[in-house]
Amino acid sequence: MYLKSFFDGASHPHPCGGCGAENLLDFEVRMAFQPIVDAVAREVFAYEALVRGANGEGAGAVIARVDETQMYRFDQTCRVKAIETAARLGMQARLSINFIPNAVYHPATCIRLTLEAARRFDFDPAKLIFEATESERVQDSAHVVGIIRDYQQRGFLTAIDDFGSGYAGLTLLAEFQPDIVKLDMGLIRNIDQHRARQAIVAGIVSTCAALGCRVLAEGVETAEEYRYLRGMGIGLFQGYLFARPELEALPTVAPALWDAIDAES
Repeated sequence: MYLKSFFDGASHPHPCGGCGAENLLDFEVRMAFQPIVDAVAREVFAYEALVRGANGEGAGAVIARVDETQMYRFDQTCRVKAIETAARLGMQARLSINFIPNAVYHPATCIRLTLEAARRFDFDPAKLIFEATESERVQDSAHVVGIIRDYQQRGFLTAIDDFGSGYAGLTLLAEFQPDIVKLDMGLIRNIDQHRARQAIVAGIVSTCAALGCRVLAEGVETAEEYRYLRGMGIGLFQGYLFARPELEALPTVAPALWDAIDAES
């Protein structure tokens, strides 16, 4: 009922057909957080908000319950819930929120509820990062580019999530340059032992450097993967090596872990 009252109390009318009260979700969503770490500063750079069910069910189980007509409301509900929970937990780092490009009708209109949530929960909107997932088939690439550019013009950091796993890849990167490119874990797994992945990632790192994009390696699970990627000049990391997602909590990275993983093998 809380989210219903929030949407009903928003300071602007519902702009899109998919945002009406009849399309309210009939189930609860909660948020887990996983840190994104800066290996140079040895600190948490941001936390990614990951949707969970009422009992901690994973994102796949939650998304499977969303009717196609509710995708806009689901996207907006997750944004509000992420901001609300981050504020309640006293998050000081940046907050990274995944958004569904195909669920955003008009960027300027759809961002209003996000900004209203940030105002209401006293969360600095300058700390928001918006991640466009590349694993979802993009129905209109020009529309996606328009969303990202609108967010960038508003001063938000932007990212392509799961880069290398989906449908757009380098073509989407050529159309717009996000602040952060998140390498898919499929490219990361055992990279210290895999020549083809090493060559591909090296090419992406070089391209991103030329375009002024930071590279983030996600899904890092071993110290060997981390050391190899760090040697390639990558500075942002995310994965079980550092911390697993925690439901409605902000995991930290112990200083001793940095000493251990930075040590020579």
